[in-house]
Amino acid sequence: MEPIIAVRSLNKTYQSGFCALKSIDLEIKRGEIFALLGPNGAGKTTLISIICGIVNASGGEVTADGLDILRDYREARQRIGLVPQELAVNIFETVWATVKFSRGLFGCAPDDNYLEQLLKNLSLWDKRDSTIMALSGGMKRRVLIAKALAHEPKILFLDEPTAGVDVELRRDMWAMIRKLREDGVTIILTTHYIEEAEDMADRIGVINKGEIVLVEEKHALMKQLGRKTLTVQLARPIARLPTNVNSDAVSLTQDGRTLVYQYTTAADDSGVSQLLGQLQEAGIEYSDLSTKQSSLEEIFVSLVEEKQ
Repeated sequence: MEPIIAVRSLNKTYQSGFCALKSIDLEIKRGEIFALLGPNGAGKTTLISIICGIVNASGGEVTADGLDILRDYREARQRIGLVPQELAVNIFETVWATVKFSRGLFGCAPDDNYLEQLLKNLSLWDKRDSTIMALSGGMKRRVLIAKALAHEPKILFLDEPTAGVDVELRRDMWAMIRKLREDGVTIILTTHYIEEAEDMADRIGVINKGEIVLVEEKHALMKQLGRKTLTVQLARPIARLPTNVNSDAVSLTQDGRTLVYQYTTAADDSGVSQLLGQLQEAGIEYSDLSTKQSSLEEIFVSLVEEKQ
């Protein structure tokens, strides 16, 4: 299936000489939720801004839903909705006027029924006659989402959508995003809340210093790069590891009551059964076993550190 977003050899160098993007190649699948992760200054917002037609690239090509974003700018832009980090609305306009104007801006025929349902989905219907200035920060964020969806885009970019919003709005927003994906909208998000990417995304892309470090299915990424930690609670404390246990892989806590063994989840043989067998041979009994898998955040940090 043809990707809905295709980025080829994309570069961006600003007049100051700062190189924000370096030969970016990226494909976004139709109908997926794609999370783009990276530290501050990694190039996330620059990449999104180029795809959305806000910033000009220094080189390379981008297509959106099969349309070249430069040659077919107007049609390509109609396919895309963007929820920016910063508030970008006329604070003196009403909520209703704002979303109605956004729909018309993209040349869409008036559809008050659609806009009404959109505002109801975002809990904004009761605020439709309020000015943006009178809204709380969370409500203003909802208006940004309504603006981005007013023209019924096939692609929705969310740039740090939940930064600084309350837990309730964050929960409502992710429920809405899941519904949009069910309706066929492709979602691309950047976020500092890595647990959200872990919960929501189908695939993860990591960008650092203007380069794509890795793009992978979320579960495959965690399996390939994740680590597990086996903790063995001993029935009785021991002074040192037995000689038949590999001290490079297994450590003993200072109180002698716990063994800690780390292994990769990608390995065919975890080595757990071998370790337990070694303990049995050495006459060491244990009272409890527990395992913990690396989080996506730990994997992300390790990937970024490798590229420093």
